Amino acid sequence: MLRLLLRVTAVAEGATGLAFLLVPNFPVLILLGRPLDSALPELIGRVAGAALIALGVACWQASEDEESRAAAGLVLSLLIYDVIAAALLAYAYFGLALSGVGLWVALVGHVVLTLWCVAGLRKQRFAAKGTAGDHDHGG
Repeated sequence: MLRLLLRVTAVAEGATGLAFLLVPNFPVLILLGRPLDSALPELIGRVAGAALIALGVACWQASEDEESRAAAGLVLSLLIYDVIAAALLAYAYFGLALSGVGLWVALVGHVVLTLWCVAGLRKQRFAAKGTAGDHDHGG
């Protein structure tokens, strides 16, 4: 379950990051319906793109060892990121009256990924408890 979550996240965030890095106005226009208005927001968008690419690489690498504590830590970080990203996108729509053709797709996507992270972490936690319980009995 975590392997697929990590790989889907790696591809989605990596592709989004690449778009922000190369042409920051394009993803902003799709998400918010307005272009960036100066070099400073473009630079910030490119830095955010680099961070998303790094997140994508980390997710892909962790997908090879999805049962590790490091992978669980990464998924917990993704959970925090997805909750905040969904909240910011909702604020963009409801608070700032911004809206591009991709806003609701991104918002729903982050909500789905949030739920997937919660489910994956719960499953891993219960699996770890079962494994720890097996070791406690000493055979």
